[in-house]
Amino acid sequence: MKKLFLSLVTVVVMAAVIMGSVGWWFAHRPVALKQPVVDFTVQRGSNMRQAASAIAAAGVEVKPAVLYWLARLAGKASLIKAGSYEVHEGITPWLLILKLSSGDVSQGEILLVEGWNFRQVRAALESNPNLQADTAGLSDAEILSRIGASEPSPEGLFFPDTYLFDKQSSALALLARAYQIMHKRLDEVWAARDESSPLRSPYEALILASIIEKETGRAEDRSVVGSVFSNRLRIGMRLQTDPTVIYGLGEDFDGRLRRRHLDTDHPWNTYTRAGLPPTPIAMPGLDSLQAAVRPQKTDFLYFVARGDGSSEFSRNLNDHNRAVDRYQR
Repeated sequence: MKKLFLSLVTVVVMAAVIMGSVGWWFAHRPVALKQPVVDFTVQRGSNMRQAASAIAAAGVEVKPAVLYWLARLAGKASLIKAGSYEVHEGITPWLLILKLSSGDVSQGEILLVEGWNFRQVRAALESNPNLQADTAGLSDAEILSRIGASEPSPEGLFFPDTYLFDKQSSALALLARAYQIMHKRLDEVWAARDESSPLRSPYEALILASIIEKETGRAEDRSVVGSVFSNRLRIGMRLQTDPTVIYGLGEDFDGRLRRRHLDTDHPWNTYTRAGLPPTPIAMPGLDSLQAAVRPQKTDFLYFVARGDGSSEFSRNLNDHNRAVDRYQR
């Protein structure tokens, strides 16, 4: 009986060694892919069986049942994480399991451009195939509420930058990140503001920065443009800036600003109303934020575009009119 028992133990041990060897070989043997790069998504709430089926259906030639049992025996079946994944030639079942359990998801990216308005931001988010379009159908007020914003308008609240994100993640979550970054940048520049600034709050700084952003694309001119607007605000002179009028026209603007547009009163018409408009008109970048709160010291009150992207600055109306004659008429 003792010899029989020892023989059975030997057989069991040998079987275990053989199974282990086969399992190790399978786990570390590269699997075939139907194409050089395969993308697949593990939906939220999926278990390892469902994930293994999704992997096979996407074009990774691995048996779902075998992948499931390998993950279970390794103690990782309950550790898989939802998200979009990308695998390349040479991937093994074991590397697949490690990728799933570590949440090594593939990333997408989106560029939020300086000078964009919120309508353009929404369009970019909702057309990105790698983002959940969970802003679609929501009003601007509902979006502000869901990201925890207290401002009256979403305009200008999001910092322009290139954002990386896990594929199939939330557009609302990305907006919340961009909102928090804008607040951080705005707080930093506001703390370093010129104490003589006519601006009374960080939100006013954001409004002015958005106007500066739309008035010039030249980094070297932004601080001087900021000084013109600050000088006008100090003396109660109207800003008279075309981009605010265009913003107020919204989708009715056909690309050509006419005299009647400048004469038609609305909250963003800085030709008919003194002071700043009620909201930003676009997303300002860091240079424009800094130019709003710490502009160059000048006595300029006017500027006109030269036609090459730069501006001609003037101290009085006569000089300004001559500059307009020279560069625009």
